[in-house]
Amino acid sequence: MSDRSSRALLATLIGFATVSRESNLDMIEFIRHYLNELGVESELFYNAERTKANLFATIGPRERGGIVLSGHTDVVPVEGQAWSVDAFRLTERDGRLYGRGTADMKGFIASVLAAVPSFVERDLKLPVHLAFSYDEEVGCLGVRPMLAELERRPHKPVLCLIGEPTELRPVLGHKGKLAMRCQVRGAPCHSAYAPYGVNAIQYAARMISRLEEIGEHLAQREYRDERFDPPFSTVQTGVIRGGRALNIVPAECEFDFEVRALPGFNAGQVADDLQAYAEAELLPRMRAVKSDADIRFQSLSAYPGLATSPDSEAARLLTLLTGSNEFGTVAFGTEGGLFEQAGIPTVVCGPGSMDQGHKPDEFLTSEQLSDCDAMLARLADYLSATG
Repeated sequence: MSDRSSRALLATLIGFATVSRESNLDMIEFIRHYLNELGVESELFYNAERTKANLFATIGPRERGGIVLSGHTDVVPVEGQAWSVDAFRLTERDGRLYGRGTADMKGFIASVLAAVPSFVERDLKLPVHLAFSYDEEVGCLGVRPMLAELERRPHKPVLCLIGEPTELRPVLGHKGKLAMRCQVRGAPCHSAYAPYGVNAIQYAARMISRLEEIGEHLAQREYRDERFDPPFSTVQTGVIRGGRALNIVPAECEFDFEVRALPGFNAGQVADDLQAYAEAELLPRMRAVKSDADIRFQSLSAYPGLATSPDSEAARLLTLLTGSNEFGTVAFGTEGGLFEQAGIPTVVCGPGSMDQGHKPDEFLTSEQLSDCDAMLARLADYLSATG
C-alpha cells in the first residue's frame, strides 16, 4: 500500500462492512497483509466457525511485557437509518470523515496502522502490541480467547490502551453490563375462562415491575458514584415478546433486561434477586393452577466494569500521552474490564465521540484523527526512551 496515512487507511477500513453478524476476515486479512509488508508478523485467534478472527501482533522486544493498543473491528448495522452518504464508503465534507465505524472505532485502528512504520523504524525498548478483536458490539465476546492466550504467556503486557472514542480525553472507568433473558411458561385457555389459565404476560409484567423496584433501590444515594453519568447502576427492560391473540390467555412470554453496573457492584445480584422473587412469590401461584408452569433465566452477555486508579502507572502514562490528568469515565462499555481481569491495567482514550457512534452519518473529524496520530507518535517516543 503506497499511501500509509491514517486518512487513506481509514478509507480502506470503512470499505469493509464488518457488521457484527458478518465475517471480519477480509478486514483482518488486509491488516495482516499490511503488517507483513512492514515485516511485522501477526497471529490470528478464530471463532469456532472460523468465520471471524482476532489479530495480535508485536513490534519490538518480545522478552518484555509492553503496551497493547486495542480496538474492535466490528460495527453496528445501518439498516433503518437515514444515511445521506454511503455508510461503507468514506466521505469527507467540511472537515468531517463520514462512514460507519469512523468514530467507533476504525479511526483509532487506522491511526494505529499508520503509526506502525514509525514503530518498526524506532529502536523500541518496550514492545507495542496490536490487538484487534471481533464481536465487541454484541457483548465483548470475541476478545476473550485472545486474552486467555495472553494470560498464559510468560511476558504479559503491562498496560492496555483501548481506543474507543473519548475525544482523546483520558478515561479510567466505565460500567459493566449483564444482559439476561427471562422466559415465562404459563398455561393457555380461552380468555372467557382466564382464571383457569396461567397468563405468562401478566407474570412477566410482575417481574418487570420488580426490576423497576430494584433499579430504584440502586439509585439511592448510598450506592452512588458521582464519577459516572448516571451516578448509579441502572436496570432496564428492552425487549418483550408474548401472546398470540387477544382471546387466548398467553402461555408464553419472554423479556430481555440489562444491568449497567458500577465497578465493584455485582450485576448478578439483580438476576439473583429477581429469581428469588420468582421462586418465592410467583411460581407457587402459577403451579397451583398448572404444575409445569415455569420461569427460566438465560444469560445473554456480560462484561465487567473498569476502574483504574488515577495513581497507577497506567494513568501516569495516559497523562504523558494526552497532556491531561483530568481523568473521566464513560457511560458505554468497552473490553477494558476484560483486559483488567486478565491482569493487564487498562485505560481508554481514542479519537471521535460516541455521540456520533451507532447513528446515521457517523463521523470523525479530520482534526481528531490527526491528534490521534500525534498521540501515537508520543507513544513511540516513550517506548524508545524507556529502559
